[in-house]
Amino acid sequence: MTMLKLSALDPADLEIISAHMQDAVITIGDIRYLKAAEKFALIGNRFLWQTQKPPYERRRTGLSFDRVLAAQSHHIRQGADDAILSLLSISFTPDEEPSGTVTLTFSGGGAISLKVECIEARLEDLGPAWETKNLPTHER
Repeated sequence: MTMLKLSALDPADLEIISAHMQDAVITIGDIRYLKAAEKFALIGNRFLWQTQKPPYERRRTGLSFDRVLAAQSHHIRQGADDAILSLLSISFTPDEEPSGTVTLTFSGGGAISLKVECIEARLEDLGPAWETKNLPTHER
């Protein structure tokens, strides 16, 4: 399977990145907000939804946002670098065009809100896939 390298410049593009990052597992220590550089970045283990039956696969993936004016976390334990988050979705709420808020929503009620000048995101696979027996499930 080929490695992904995607960019998002509008809400429709961001929905595609969100779909690919759904159920990525991320340690808090792999999340950074670089205020002076106006950049937010994370590295996570992305679940490859293209695989339809076991063995399933995950791949190490980087996700970054540029033009980030502010970042705020909600219900996420700061300083717990080994704590694991499961990403459910990435959404965009517009303000004055083209600015708005990108929200990363995690299972268990956690979220990270990014106030952005505009949508400017990149997703890039960083290495080979590995097998996992676990298929992510969601409560309905």
